[in-house]
Amino acid sequence: MDRYSFLNAAHTAFFAELYDQYLENPDGIEPSWRAFFQGFDFANEYSDGPVEQLSQAYTSTATSNTANVGNSGQIEQLQKEFAVLRLIDAYRTYGHLMTKTNPLRDRKVEHPDLSLEKFGLSQADLNISFEAAKTIQLPTSTLGQIIAQLEKVYCSTLGIEYKYITDEKIVSWIQNHYEAPEAKFNSEEKKEILHNLIEAVSFENFLNTKYVGQKRFSLEGLEAAIPAMDFLLDSAANRGVEEVVVGMAHRGRLNVLANVFKKPAQEIFSEFDGKDYDTVEGFDGDVKYHLGLSSARKTRSGKDLLINLTPNPSHLETVGAVIEGIARAKQDTVYTDSPSKVLPIALHGDAAISGQGIVYEIVQMAKLRGYKTEGTIHVVLNNQVGFTTNYTDGRSSTYSTDIAKVTASPVLHVNADDTEAAVRAFLFALDYRMTFGTDVFIDLVGYRKYGHNEGDEPKFTQPILYKLISKHPNARNIYNARLLEDKIVDETFVKSLEQQYKDALEVDLETSRKDEYAKIRTFMHENWKGFEIAEVDKMLADYDTKVSKEVLTQIAEVITELPEDKKFINKVKRLIGDRKAMFFEKDQLDWAMGELLAYGSLLTQGYDVRMSGQDVERGTFSHRHAVVKTEDTEESIILLNHLKEQKGEMRIFNSLLSEYAVLGFEYGYALTNPNTLTIWEAQFGDFSNGGQIMMDQYISAAEDKWTNQNGLVMLLPHGYENQGAEHSSARLERYLQLCAEDNMFVANVTTPANFFHLMRRQMVTNFRKPLIVMSPKSLLRHPEAVSSIKDFTEGKFQYVIDDPKADVSKVKSLVFCSGKFYYDLVAKREELGRDDIAFVRIEQLFPLPIEQIKEILAKYTNVEDYVWAQEEPKNMGAYSHMLMHFHEKPLRYAGTKAYSAPASGSSVRSKKRYAYAIAKVFDKNL
Repeated sequence: MDRYSFLNAAHTAFFAELYDQYLENPDGIEPSWRAFFQGFDFANEYSDGPVEQLSQAYTSTATSNTANVGNSGQIEQLQKEFAVLRLIDAYRTYGHLMTKTNPLRDRKVEHPDLSLEKFGLSQADLNISFEAAKTIQLPTSTLGQIIAQLEKVYCSTLGIEYKYITDEKIVSWIQNHYEAPEAKFNSEEKKEILHNLIEAVSFENFLNTKYVGQKRFSLEGLEAAIPAMDFLLDSAANRGVEEVVVGMAHRGRLNVLANVFKKPAQEIFSEFDGKDYDTVEGFDGDVKYHLGLSSARKTRSGKDLLINLTPNPSHLETVGAVIEGIARAKQDTVYTDSPSKVLPIALHGDAAISGQGIVYEIVQMAKLRGYKTEGTIHVVLNNQVGFTTNYTDGRSSTYSTDIAKVTASPVLHVNADDTEAAVRAFLFALDYRMTFGTDVFIDLVGYRKYGHNEGDEPKFTQPILYKLISKHPNARNIYNARLLEDKIVDETFVKSLEQQYKDALEVDLETSRKDEYAKIRTFMHENWKGFEIAEVDKMLADYDTKVSKEVLTQIAEVITELPEDKKFINKVKRLIGDRKAMFFEKDQLDWAMGELLAYGSLLTQGYDVRMSGQDVERGTFSHRHAVVKTEDTEESIILLNHLKEQKGEMRIFNSLLSEYAVLGFEYGYALTNPNTLTIWEAQFGDFSNGGQIMMDQYISAAEDKWTNQNGLVMLLPHGYENQGAEHSSARLERYLQLCAEDNMFVANVTTPANFFHLMRRQMVTNFRKPLIVMSPKSLLRHPEAVSSIKDFTEGKFQYVIDDPKADVSKVKSLVFCSGKFYYDLVAKREELGRDDIAFVRIEQLFPLPIEQIKEILAKYTNVEDYVWAQEEPKNMGAYSHMLMHFHEKPLRYAGTKAYSAPASGSSVRSKKRYAYAIAKVFDKNL
């Protein structure tokens, strides 16, 4: 029987299509065909030895069966069809390495071997027609025509990387869309592109002449980003997008503000003139290229689009995490049924995206249930230099965008001199994001006309590069010449547009000179209607945070009962049973119960609660169990989402092992939705060190820099329990050092009820401030750290707690302390039988409740010794903070001496130091 008779059963086009499917997904075709193609590839992979002989034997055998298979020419043609398919696949895989994407010089990459000989073809085959052409949407075409099309599609000024994607549907979609006949821009669209380029270039030229030498971090060399963004936003609105959230660093930011977000130019000029702000004291503002803006955009098709440019600090990539949180907050609350209507766009620098670790953390969020935002369009404004560092010293990867491969996201590489190609790349990226709801990257390769800033001399470090730049025409002139040649515009049209824009800028400049002050625009002001920026008097006021017993009982009934139709492990059953007993029988509520009741009470009032962090669902110390898992199916159940009177939603997510990006995400979430209690919990308090940039640049300073309120809560487990240097301290002193001008709350509370009222106070006010809580570890199960139901139903947040057991007339030493240390001091007092010493707990360290402390001081008329006691070393903790803010009495320090590490790694040594700190409280002679 002829082994090759099946080759006559179909036309060669069938084989070509089948082989193409095999190249994309070998497991997706019928096994016998897969085996055939595997043998074919194996035979063609080598050019000598046994395999070549096997290939020759295959050809000889096939040729000998002329009665069934046909002549050898047919077999040879079939083999060449396969060879052409392999050539096509090679272009799809490696074509991006051969693109003309660098506008200044040849790219320094090793070109792949795409010679005809590599694929068993020759020059003689260039005029032979192949049906394999149909796989790239050509009719049957010659090999020469196929190669020309491949060069045009994959090796021009626009290239694409995508062959590492394993999803066959996505790969097929990319090929179908990318290889489709190029859609031409009509004359009006081309004029619009030129108009945008004229504005982008003219804006930079205007600033360069009016504010010579001032820093502006110009976009020159990457002006194509302006028309590309313009077309992207218009097309996004046509695709159903209603809000866009943009994050970008300083490079080109002023141009984007003026020409994409339409920020009034006179306001930008006032900022260049360095005017003071038209606001009250306490607001310091920020440099002009860090400011944000929210504006409404009317597209050319008449659609409304809300666009937001997020304020950013000089830590370039922090804003990337923030915009993801902003987008997710909007998707969770406004666009719940169609989250893709919110589009995040992150603009990166090439040095930053490849050098900053937070980018990897953000990218890893892209598909996680707690953080995904239905896809982000990442745009790299690639100017080939990082400050003064060449890209060869700035990364090891081929591209700055190689981070995209982590999530198998496609990357488009485009020459910024080809503005139409840039616009097509942005539109393709939008189409991809809207189709698949995942990330896509654009590498817009241009240059930086000046140095890092306009006063810098770039020839110090890149003399050759800047010789090329000095002679290079800008994108406007290049595109203008193209349209002139095509007779789409004339010189009069171009000069008219330039003059109109320049005249408008002159008017704006003249108008700005008449203003005494610079104006401040609050970012996302619509989200904050009804909220006021609070000063210290409002921060220290009492608020009604109590909850009726009826409501608490309803919550307790739900969170102390597991579904009867589901199976749970015995420890979970026992834990839930213990909670039921503590509420309904013992009236002694522990920390976890107080915390869950706080969240539940807010949910019944219509507030949402969002919490994330490492292992927060169960809690690092197994105390929370806000999410319980069934034993047999691991189904997640959030009991708080089954309340009878529930109006809000509890959202709680275990995070990826990140602090920096996750903290930034939650900050962005809280920035967007003041009616959600947004909480980030560190696994241990010291883990917040990894997110310190977010703390420094956003959480502590954003209200002062950008007038942005934010109610983010940070729970930082803190307390000395012999767990070494790191897991003892949350570095309380760092947060206190950042406190000023009523910028945030810092607390170290000691009872479940006070924590309950603290969480509720965060939401019931008409202002929002970040809240830093030194969260306990041992107090989670401490027998004394319990509260009665009455403390929840009749109490309020206690800024200071006086000693409930002290006989005021006998007290000679008055000790101020905070947190878990209090319980150890009380235990020692009982052990010693002392009644001459009292312990006052400072539950809120900032703003420090001075007036309440004074009231307590007035009670203790016989005190001779005023003490600040802490478990942290002298140079840490709250001691220096108390010295700075508390001037009513001289404070004796009771604690350990200063150390470089927060605690000893030896448990024996740690216990000795701790005992010494306690002993100093009771003996001032130590």
